[in-house]
Amino acid sequence: MRQRRNRPRLETDAALASPPPPLGHNGGPPLDPNESWRGYCWRKASKRAWKAPREIALRRLARAEELGMSYRDYTLEILERGRYL
Repeated sequence: MRQRRNRPRLETDAALASPPPPLGHNGGPPLDPNESWRGYCWRKASKRAWKAPREIALRRLARAEELGMSYRDYTLEILERGRYL
């Protein structure tokens, strides 16, 4: 008697209609920052992170000019890495 081989199932039409997620995508739901609570929290935290007291902003500006960077780039480095250059 012959044994049956397991044949792969064909994908449904719905699965073929949507393009596959890009490389590196974890397959989770898409985040729409305009309509979600997480997006609201992100915008609020981002605004708060970029606001600094005047003295700190002036110190960052002076250091950024010493390094030949813009204030925005220097502050972004601090916010991303948590360390001063």
